[in-house]
Amino acid sequence: MKRAFDFTVSSLALLILAPLFGLVAILIKLDSAGPVFFRQERIGQGFHPFRIFKLRTMIESAQGPLVTAGKDSRVTRVGAVLRRTKVDELPQLINVLKGEMSLVGPRPEVRKYVEMFRQDYEEILRIKPGITDLASLKYRHETDVLGQSANPEEQYVTEILPDKIKLAKEYLRRSSFLVDVRVITKTIFKLVE
Repeated sequence: MKRAFDFTVSSLALLILAPLFGLVAILIKLDSAGPVFFRQERIGQGFHPFRIFKLRTMIESAQGPLVTAGKDSRVTRVGAVLRRTKVDELPQLINVLKGEMSLVGPRPEVRKYVEMFRQDYEEILRIKPGITDLASLKYRHETDVLGQSANPEEQYVTEILPDKIKLAKEYLRRSSFLVDVRVITKTIFKLVE
């Protein structure tokens, strides 16, 4: 049932959002050189890597830390708006359509962080990662929180990621269709507040 729901909703959403994607693609190209999409390896169900789709929010070939904190100079003007509104995350509906992700599930991490907490991820990655989850709701303004840290990556690894792992395990224990609907509904309300 979860896969059928994911497939149906992601198909409809991509169809409805096509005009928005077209407009945003033009804005990204006008704002800075580089591709419209950003793709990065993430670790999925069963530790299988896949490439996540996002709208590009940073300058082309941006280098630096894996976490984004505060007013990161790598983020473009249009990218800042896309990140604040979470529109940059919407292309992950393609990953859902392909069966690599679910609408709701633990957010997919990069290999470096998965390996740091491999034992925890052995439990978490029994299911597909998702576009939104309990941690997405709690850490909606994660970039701002990390921007106040003297060492953002250290804070992410020692404080935020362990809490995200705890929330992912909580989701695993409570996982159901109704929980997914609640998380999706809360996510939509968070985006418009």
